[in-house]
Amino acid sequence: NKHNKVFIMEFTLEREKLLIPLLLVNSVIEKRQTLPILANVLLRLKNKKLIFTGTDLEVEVTTSIKAVSGKEGDITVTGRKMLDICKAVNEQTEIKVFSDGSKLNIRAGRSRFTLQAMPAEEYPTLETMDWEERITVNQAELKTLLDKTSFSMANQDVRYYLNGLLLELGDGILRAVATDGHRLAKSEIKVKTGKESEIRQVIIPRKAIMEISRFLNEEKEKVVLEFNQNHFCARSGEWVFTSKLIDGRFPDYAAVLRPKLSLEIDLQREEILETLARTAILTNEKFRGVRLSLSENRLTITANNPEQEEASDELEISYSGDEVEIGFNVNYLMEALRSLKGEQILLKMQDANSSCMLLDPNQPNTQYLVMPMRL
Repeated sequence: NKHNKVFIMEFTLEREKLLIPLLLVNSVIEKRQTLPILANVLLRLKNKKLIFTGTDLEVEVTTSIKAVSGKEGDITVTGRKMLDICKAVNEQTEIKVFSDGSKLNIRAGRSRFTLQAMPAEEYPTLETMDWEERITVNQAELKTLLDKTSFSMANQDVRYYLNGLLLELGDGILRAVATDGHRLAKSEIKVKTGKESEIRQVIIPRKAIMEISRFLNEEKEKVVLEFNQNHFCARSGEWVFTSKLIDGRFPDYAAVLRPKLSLEIDLQREEILETLARTAILTNEKFRGVRLSLSENRLTITANNPEQEEASDELEISYSGDEVEIGFNVNYLMEALRSLKGEQILLKMQDANSSCMLLDPNQPNTQYLVMPMRL
């Protein structure tokens, strides 16, 4: 080496191969960090495997590329800048990366970049204890389960345990439940649980749920989920996703879903969705309230706003009970209806003070509950 510099790490990769892992690990890195090193990604080349790690101390992602030759070593460097460099380089370009410990050098064609580096020893990782429970599920099934429920999580609620998703495991079922106090979503899939133990509940933070959905693809691939007292982990192929759990008590969702709602109406999902969307145009932007009125063979939906404007629409239904009027947040109804994919849906109601439940009669394992609104 003519410069007498000992490179502690060196490898060459095509741009495309480098881009995907950098995108994945950068997704968890926060824009504003408490520690400068949290802006970095950890790069480690060992046994011909190049491993990338990103963390915000709550969530950690590692992903790897096999069969990478070069000089083994590890280093951390600003994740955002390295990603932006890879994005800016022409496609099909070979990228050479080498580091002397204090700087990371990148060469691509005629372009040269030198980035500030920090030692790998200083990089914080999540300390997870032994895993107590492990299940394997289909990636597509898990993604669907999360998509059907996660939109009902709270966002920055003082009741911190609502800012996440409850996963409940037991009796051969993996159940997801989310609520923000105004609505609740529940869905479940069958899984093979190793031991028919007592039911385990974990609350996974909002950010982790949003991130993991990006990792899950629609393929038939499996994903292994692991749980212990404080952490949750998902691993598949070349990536591992770890998150701290929210320490708190989730509301007793079963009790919320138990009340008897005796009025049942069959509706065409698309039709009710379109009707709500039309009526929603004239709702109060802050409260988004619509009124559902049931009368003989008719469901009327109305909305008003502070400008004294009004929208009203009606659907023919099969109904012969008492007249009932209930107010709801139209967004909550529409989000639930969009998540149900079937043609027919069942709407269950009771009286002006009770919630309404939405479900697909052919897939009763997914249920949405929306609390009433005073209008």
